[in-house]
Amino acid sequence: MNSKDKLSKIKDFLLQKSLIDPKRLLEVENKLETSDKKLEDILVSDGIFSAEEFTRIKGQAFNMEAIDLADVKVAGEVLNLLPQKVSKNYEMIIFEKAEDMIKVGMVNPNDFIAQEAIEFLAQQQGLNPKYYVISLADYRDIFRQYSGFKKEIGTALESAREKFTEEGKEDVTRVEEITDNIDVIKSAPVAKIVSVIIRHAVEGGASDVHIEPKHHEGRVRYRVDGVLHTTITLPEYLYSSVVSRIKVLANLKLDETRKPQDGRIRMKLGDKEIDLRISVFPMLNAEKVVMRVLDTSAGIPTLTELGFSDYHIKIIEANIIKPHGIFLLTGPTGSGKTTALYSVLNMLNSEGVNITTLEDPIEYYIEGINQSQIIPEIGFDFASGLRAILRQDPNVIMVGEIRDNETAELVVHAGLTGHLVFSTLHTNSAWGAIPRLIDMKGEAFLLASTLNILMAQRLVRKVCPNCKQEIKLPPSAEKVVMKEIENMPKTYLEEFGGKYKFYKGAGCSDCGDTGYYGRTVIAEILDITSEFRDLIARDFTMEDVRALMKKQGFVTLMQDGIIKGLRGITTMEEVMRASQI
Repeated sequence: MNSKDKLSKIKDFLLQKSLIDPKRLLEVENKLETSDKKLEDILVSDGIFSAEEFTRIKGQAFNMEAIDLADVKVAGEVLNLLPQKVSKNYEMIIFEKAEDMIKVGMVNPNDFIAQEAIEFLAQQQGLNPKYYVISLADYRDIFRQYSGFKKEIGTALESAREKFTEEGKEDVTRVEEITDNIDVIKSAPVAKIVSVIIRHAVEGGASDVHIEPKHHEGRVRYRVDGVLHTTITLPEYLYSSVVSRIKVLANLKLDETRKPQDGRIRMKLGDKEIDLRISVFPMLNAEKVVMRVLDTSAGIPTLTELGFSDYHIKIIEANIIKPHGIFLLTGPTGSGKTTALYSVLNMLNSEGVNITTLEDPIEYYIEGINQSQIIPEIGFDFASGLRAILRQDPNVIMVGEIRDNETAELVVHAGLTGHLVFSTLHTNSAWGAIPRLIDMKGEAFLLASTLNILMAQRLVRKVCPNCKQEIKLPPSAEKVVMKEIENMPKTYLEEFGGKYKFYKGAGCSDCGDTGYYGRTVIAEILDITSEFRDLIARDFTMEDVRALMKKQGFVTLMQDGIIKGLRGITTMEEVMRASQI
């Protein structure tokens, strides 16, 4: 049942009870016409109702009891009474079973075909259904629990419960003994839980795994395509043992719980070589673990595989063949800067070139490149390391990050003395690197002599190819996009022939009903030409900068994202979010 049909069923109730202003309801109807969002999504996202309020309204309108299922964990054998495809088709779930009675949560209480499907399944299994209204958000959260992962981790948790507790009751003394006992930490249930958590992170394409304490339990969250999702809850009596198991694997100190520790775990899963970067951080009463997942067997991706546009790749290729100067990449943490630098270094990696890096930490090991990790605790930081590298006869130097004035000065010095230097900086835009370096005591005339290229990038989620569909943008978003298109160099728009289409994923089983699958890069690259060098060396205004950018055919972050949106690679919603518009 589509959003328009649901609106026609419920709008009379909303108006009759004066729950919504008629003009506001008309706005909702217009949004339904111009977007692929569901009715409930619009009402909740626009702040007209909370998810709980609208659930109660649905219950009152259709004379069905409403229930809040937030944070409810459904047993696998109960959830799977209703096949996953049926659940997705009718937006309903079975969340509880007691003897021959099952409780069914429905997003659409007036979907009689869905009720007929339940009645048929219940009759086959000798069950009696009782129906409840649930929110769309609660349905989506519980739908994610359809997974073999739940069954596997559930088996391990049950085994651990039997091993560590009597009749499932927590014993604090026993928990402390478990944490201190290395044999228990290596025991089968705990080892199994950690193994399953890591394996499913790799299989699910997670970039990070968060294992964090809550009040009376722990939770495991995966970051997939930049968004965190809770996957399982760990009992309190197991949490510290799971953390200790990870510390053992990463060769960290078990008895040190007062300060942060960093380590690595290297393992092979099937034909994949996996490198896990471990960070353990002390919290109030426990430790939190974050694991960065790196699939080293996949190799270093090319710029094309990362998602860089052809026009940007040409600028990069033209600049990395220069014998000296600075290649500076900017962006926030988690925007893919290090991976992009690895891709560029790999292009330069050859027998006749000495490439040396200073990193914190080393994320990928590249054959043929001399990689070094800084150790600030012993005085080996970026500044001291860079001084030493200059005595190593390098052709190409990569400094993980310019963090202080001293490092900035040394990077400029290295660029002046015949070295090609790559580094990163935290700024919001490509041009923003110039005032940032000047603020770090960099001399403007030296920057003008050494900078070759300034690049900024972000990561955006890609539209799921399996459920991609054309949409019409809301008028306000369309206005912003069309204004950017008008200001864009026309050569980049020729492929569209003046016809601009926009896309979004409807949500399917392949993408976990999110509409997104994978991530790609949007970027802006400023080629530091002689005109820009003259500009940097003297006092300049932003009007001067913009004029030169326009002359160069500069494409902003947002414009690069819009081009990818028009190509059906990402959505305008993602572009707006990532480009901070």
